[in-house]
Amino acid sequence: MKNDAHIGRRQALATLATAAIWPSAQAADAPPATTAKRVLRYAFSVAETGFDPAQISDIYSRYVTAHIFETPLTYDHLARPYKLRPSTAAAMPEVSDNFTTFVFRIQPGIYFADDPAFKGQRRELVAQDHVYSMKRIYDPQYNSPAQAVLEDEGIIGLQALRDAALKNKTPFDYDAEVEGLKAIDRYTLRVKLRAPRPRHLFTWATRDIYGAQAREVVEAYGAKIMDHPVGTGPFKLGEWRRSSRIVLERNPGFRKMLYEAEPNADDAEGQALLERFAGRTLPMVDRVEIAVIEQAQPRWLSFLNGEQDFLERLPNEFINQAAPAGTVAPSLAKRSIRAYRTAASDVTLTVFNMDDATVGGYAPERVALRRAMVLANDVQREIRLLRYGQAIPAQAIISPLASGYRADLRTEMGSFDLPRAKALLDLYGYVDRDGDGWREKPDGSPLVLEMNSQSDQASRSLDELWKKNMDALGVRATLKTAQWPENLKSVRNGKFMLWRVASTAASPDGQGQLERAYGPSAGKGNLARFKLPAFDRLYEELKLVPDGPERQALFDRAVKLLTAYAPYRVSVHRILTDLAYPDLIGYRRAPFWLDWWQYVDIDPALQRRS
Repeated sequence: MKNDAHIGRRQALATLATAAIWPSAQAADAPPATTAKRVLRYAFSVAETGFDPAQISDIYSRYVTAHIFETPLTYDHLARPYKLRPSTAAAMPEVSDNFTTFVFRIQPGIYFADDPAFKGQRRELVAQDHVYSMKRIYDPQYNSPAQAVLEDEGIIGLQALRDAALKNKTPFDYDAEVEGLKAIDRYTLRVKLRAPRPRHLFTWATRDIYGAQAREVVEAYGAKIMDHPVGTGPFKLGEWRRSSRIVLERNPGFRKMLYEAEPNADDAEGQALLERFAGRTLPMVDRVEIAVIEQAQPRWLSFLNGEQDFLERLPNEFINQAAPAGTVAPSLAKRSIRAYRTAASDVTLTVFNMDDATVGGYAPERVALRRAMVLANDVQREIRLLRYGQAIPAQAIISPLASGYRADLRTEMGSFDLPRAKALLDLYGYVDRDGDGWREKPDGSPLVLEMNSQSDQASRSLDELWKKNMDALGVRATLKTAQWPENLKSVRNGKFMLWRVASTAASPDGQGQLERAYGPSAGKGNLARFKLPAFDRLYEELKLVPDGPERQALFDRAVKLLTAYAPYRVSVHRILTDLAYPDLIGYRRAPFWLDWWQYVDIDPALQRRS
């Protein structure tokens, strides 16, 4: 196995990486000549849920944990499409026994951020911390959303510990040794899998979920561990007002780390960033201040007023004001604001609760109802009117840039065919029996759909279009509005009918997104609670097969099943536009990983704007 784990065959997809639109000359290459604090300020559009890697699943919480916790591996920040490199490991791991044994050697002298849980002692990161952190994913008390995904990797012995705790109704035994996850010595970690996993190393680069935690911290804070993230990464939590404000500060105990990267030779932007920053000490900013502004207009105005340095994901309704025809608007160009346009590796979904008595189930009439709702989805109207052209129709749940994605694929998920949708409902008995204009169920009882939604403008616009689509189909549609974290909790508990969400690829392997339909992940990553043995068998086989035509054929068969049973309605892959003032230097959107704050700089002199 090559040490850099570089997957060159998808190099063509790298053209979808971030493209910067420069309205004026770039800032000087040298670090700003000032001793003022470098503070990166921006806003999340959705509230976080907490900062315990074992318990979180939402991307906004994960953005924070990705900068606090670390794994042995990471991604090269400038390489496209991607390249793995050591992080806390001293080198790339030794891989043997046909991708079933992995040996990591952790660098000595890496320390956790200071915390009262350590009782005044400086706490070094050791191999056992990774053993403990992975075991936490299996502890039933946390009901970790990541447990099913990690179990897919087949680490020998972890599931047996979980099963014993559940069967005996006893606390999880963290002190029990397992064959598949051992600290051979203070700095050596050995991982053994039940079966070959050619892509297992991606797990050890997912720092937002699998980052190392210290047992003393978890035990000291107990039920409040979501509030007390303590890791070895470049930042530590400095302030947190739930759903309002998050502040991260430079970790003063962070080890000496320099800006290093290996962009492709033909990557002009990457090569320019490397030339500018090579050898700089990371992190370059002292502090990150994040406001939570869920409504699009206040977030946009906050950026225009200079309260934020960076606007992640410009709301679509302002695209014509900010970057019409792909060019920074003159009013923004005068302020040297830059735009970064990216084809995201994501997909937007409507989740059908497969346990629901109306839209769930596997009987032909229930499948017909879901497929009719798919065909009644006017995706082109959504892209044109609501997303202002900033998306492409999705044909399947797998995202661009991830393995398994086919740019040439066409399915009914990407089609709008209202006559066919109506015919499907007529055929399976969903007809208007009482003449009130709305269809009833085949048994004559009322047919009423309920969508869980949020109160932000984007959700309201999507809700309105969804209701129009359902009205045209003759199906009564209602809304249930709550905050995003509350909706997530309801969905994970199975107390919903429909919910709309986006899924972002967390690694270059498209199988991660298929996990949303894997039976053992029901109620976790599998929000739809879909359970189909034929799909599960394909999913299991995908884990074993190396990348290539044989694996692509398995992806294709899995996609056909999801299209046929429709536990999700896929809508679009989004095109994202980020905006930044000139004081933010070095930004580049990452395709799969979430940590980037340590790779950018802030010029405090340019930050002083009216």
